[in-house]
Amino acid sequence: MADLRVGVIGLGSMGRHHVRNVRETPGETLVAVADADGDRYAVAGDLPILPDVDALIDAGIDAAIIAVPTALHADTGVKLAHAGVHVMIEKPLASEVSEGEALVHAFDEAGLIAAAGYVERCNPAMREMHKRIAAGELGAIFQISSRRQGPFPARITDVGVVKDLATHDVDVAQWIGGARYSSVAAQTARTSGRQHEDFLISTGQLENGVLVNHIVNWFSPFKERVTVVSGEKGTFVADTMNSTLTFFENGTKEVEWDQVANVRGVSVGEVKQYALEVREPLRVEHEHFVKALNGDTSDIVPIADALQTLRVVDAMLQSADTNTTVSL
Repeated sequence: MADLRVGVIGLGSMGRHHVRNVRETPGETLVAVADADGDRYAVAGDLPILPDVDALIDAGIDAAIIAVPTALHADTGVKLAHAGVHVMIEKPLASEVSEGEALVHAFDEAGLIAAAGYVERCNPAMREMHKRIAAGELGAIFQISSRRQGPFPARITDVGVVKDLATHDVDVAQWIGGARYSSVAAQTARTSGRQHEDFLISTGQLENGVLVNHIVNWFSPFKERVTVVSGEKGTFVADTMNSTLTFFENGTKEVEWDQVANVRGVSVGEVKQYALEVREPLRVEHEHFVKALNGDTSDIVPIADALQTLRVVDAMLQSADTNTTVSL
């Protein structure tokens, strides 16, 4: 099959990296870029900077990468669907659940590929953990915990930590846990004087009984991206910032020192860090998109999954506002 004619709309912090990856990914050819605010990172090269999605469509593209602000996702995506253009949409899917539903409906009606840009699923540590859990190496999953924190990113202005950061953790929890959320309880805090929340603590449960909790903030002096999955055979710790995966086995050797045995919970087993092939997650995401447009959709994140994630993060905000547990 000939290379896909791809356009990128939104040339900001994420869009510039999409431009680079479209240029470098086999099967994709960058033919057009668009941004109403211009090319602040100077990534367009010889391509003209188009003003909007209509001009991008007129360039004759097969597929588009949507990296505009979240508030513009729905309008941009629906226009592309009506024009017969396949898309990859950066996370979160949309600002509101109703907008996400409109996107899913538009692409379903058009029979087009629409992938969500949940790049954590393409991180080598996360992919290896998912593969090993699916193979039964952990046994039954009991709990999924995540910590996603770091300094405040001045570039984020349209959403808070729930929709910008926690959306990754919600997506990963449902993907790794193999079920949707059934309930969620959350607390948030606003400390920077901005409209949106800066802190999140959330607990929940998946439909299969797996317990889930997330700690997310923009006020940590250090950056952390860690997901811990505990099960009947041990615990996986995936550090997606450093692309490492470690397995802590529940051992079978008896602990004879009572003072230690009383607090340890499980006996000591082997600890193993896996050797991973470390590749740029965004490049892997683009390769998955090309595969999907050539008939293999097994590795993309369908926007129907992203819509479910949007429902969960919306429930988190509702829970925090009402101080109640929200059922999904």
